[in-house]
Formats: sequence, structure tokens, C-alpha cells
Amino acid sequence: MTGLLADLSVAARLLMQATSRRIKGQQSPAPDLDAFRSSIDPLLQAAEPGLIRQMAWLDMPADQPPWTDSGVTADEGDEVSYFLAGQVFANKPLDLRFQPSLQVWCRTGDSGEIFRGTRGSHSFKAQSAGPVYFGNYFPSTWKNPQGELATDTDVYKANRGLFRILVVVWGGAAEESIRKLLGDKTEANLSDELSRIEQGATTPEGWTYLWHVGPAEIFRSGHSSGDGTPCIHCRTHEDVGILQRDVDQPLTPESEISWRWCVNNLPSTLREDTLPSHDYLSIAVEFDNGRDITYYWSATLPEGYGYDCPLPNWQGIEYHVVVRSGQKGLGEWLDERRNLYEDYQKYMGEPPARITRVWFIANSIFQRLEGSCDYADIHLSGQEGSTRLL
Repeated sequence: MTGLLADLSVAARLLMQATSRRIKGQQSPAPDLDAFRSSIDPLLQAAEPGLIRQMAWLDMPADQPPWTDSGVTADEGDEVSYFLAGQVFANKPLDLRFQPSLQVWCRTGDSGEIFRGTRGSHSFKAQSAGPVYFGNYFPSTWKNPQGELATDTDVYKANRGLFRILVVVWGGAAEESIRKLLGDKTEANLSDELSRIEQGATTPEGWTYLWHVGPAEIFRSGHSSGDGTPCIHCRTHEDVGILQRDVDQPLTPESEISWRWCVNNLPSTLREDTLPSHDYLSIAVEFDNGRDITYYWSATLPEGYGYDCPLPNWQGIEYHVVVRSGQKGLGEWLDERRNLYEDYQKYMGEPPARITRVWFIANSIFQRLEGSCDYADIHLSGQEGSTRLL
């Protein structure tokens, strides 16, 4: 009953906030799909011969299950770009909506591996030959890297929205081709993709993003503004990312994780243990049974409070523990230490045998607020000694 009451309370607050924005005219305007096309089309029509091998525009409804054939075909090694506009509403009255970079995934060929970009455009080299497909992600998740769903397709029926997609198979390299297509003109979508390509990889060395959540530009290597200590910067806004690093240690009564962090902004103003308010920043540890425990700073929930993940696809897998709460301490570097064996026993049951990964998690897709945090001095220690991860 407590869970149901919390869900209803959060939903009511989100409904009030969404209604207030509509009344005050503060709601973000819907993406103009026609303007999106008319901005790029003149450049496409004027492209020099050979610059574009194939291209297509397509509309993909948000309630359509994967996968949709774009109408173009790539050969292995071809460089391809796609550009997106639109949005998907998981719940329109609550204004729960997701950006196209999160929702729209891609695949080449019938058995190629799936992927998505970090922005509303993405360029890639085709790893396999075949049709270029696009697919909706939320509210399902992927069963495997070939894009099979982990749920029934009926879950998409509640989605509302539409995506307009431009896909281009270039005659040469994507970066050079986009430059030629732009010439001396200015076009926001093409310019942003060129900027993304020029930026290069931003993922901290030694870490990777969880494949079925997708990549992001959330986490970057850097140094703390205080003493210059190496750290990982986390900046999230309307996106989600899980950054992982493999480890291999036994889980014993001596096993601990310690870290320092400076949390500047929380991506939530509400309790995070309900689905429509599940925005947070955390550090997590995964075990060899596939489960993980994640430690985070809550906006409102008390320290020591623990709960199973409210997201249906993560229930029984991820467990959340509040280690700090409220506004006190935000903007300060603070030290944390947790005994993993004791926490697993207390919150999750009989401890498994080994520790397999350490994660950073950042989620801001529900309330769409900004969250920022820096992490440093991460150590895993136990009966075999201590391992420094950062």
C-alpha cells in the first residue's frame, strides 16, 4: 500500500506541475517536423553528384514496435548518418516524454548489432550489409544485441508521438561529406553532427556504457576544481547513462567500496522510488548473480532507506540504498565507505560469491532536470587487498 500511495502522490504532483506549465504557457513547444525537413532538404537537393549514394525520409510512430525498414540499403563499410526530430510521450498528462536520441535505435542488416547515438543525429560505419532499420526503445528493453525485445510488443500501445528520420548513405566519409554538403551554408542539424564527430570520444578510459541503455556524453575524465585530483565529471540533463568497469574480486565480510564525491545538483525534487520520478546520480556494484546495489543521494528519502528498482525491467535486479539526503552537503567533497557484504545481507539476502563490476548511473529522463556530480578516489578493498579504480 505504501508503494501505491507514493506512486499516486508523485503522479499527482507531476500532474499539477504539468498543468501549471500549460496554463502559464511555459510548456515546451512540440517539435516542428516540417521545419526540420525544410531546413535540410534544400542542401540535399543541391548536393554534388556522388556525394550521396542513397537517402530517405521516413516517419516512425512512437507506438510502432521495432523494426522499421528505412528504405535504404548499406554495404559493409559504408558511412551512414541519420538525423532525428520528434518526441515520444509515455504519459502525456504527466508530461513524461523522451528525446529522440534515447528512443530511436538503429541496425544494419537483419542480424547486425543495434546501437543509438548520443544526440539527435549520428554517423557510423556499417558493420554489416543490408537494409538500415530503425526501432523504438521505451517502454521495452533489448533482450540481446540483435534487437530482440525483452517484453511483448503490446507495451508500445500506450506511447504517443511521431519521429521524422532522415537517413543518408554517403559516397565517402561522413565527416567530409557533411562538410561538403554544408559548404558555406548554416544548418543546425548538420552543424551539430559535424561538431559531435569533431569532438571525438568522451567516455573515460577503461570504462564503457551499458550496451542496452546506450551511450551518452554524460561522463568525462577531468580534475577536481579544488585540488586537481583526477576525477570523473557527471553532467546529465534529459538523458540517461550507465558507465561500467569490469572487476573481479571475491565478496567477503571484508569487502568494501569507498569513494569521494561532490554532488552539486540533484536531478530530482521528488522521492525517487516511483517510476515517474526515478531520477538520480549513483555509484553501484554488480555481483556475479547479475544483481547490483546502487548508492545514491536522495532529494527527500531518509538515509538508510532501501528499495527495489521501480522500473519494471530492473525489478529484482537493481536495489537502491540512500546514503545521503536533502540539500545539506551539496557542493562539498564528501567521503563515503560501504561494507558490501553487510549491505547485501541487510537489503538483498544471501550474498553471492564475487564482485564483477562497478558502475556510475545518471538518470534525468523523467523530471528532465539537470544533475551534476564529480567522483574521485574510488577503491574496492577486501581480503585480497585494495584496488584503485579512479
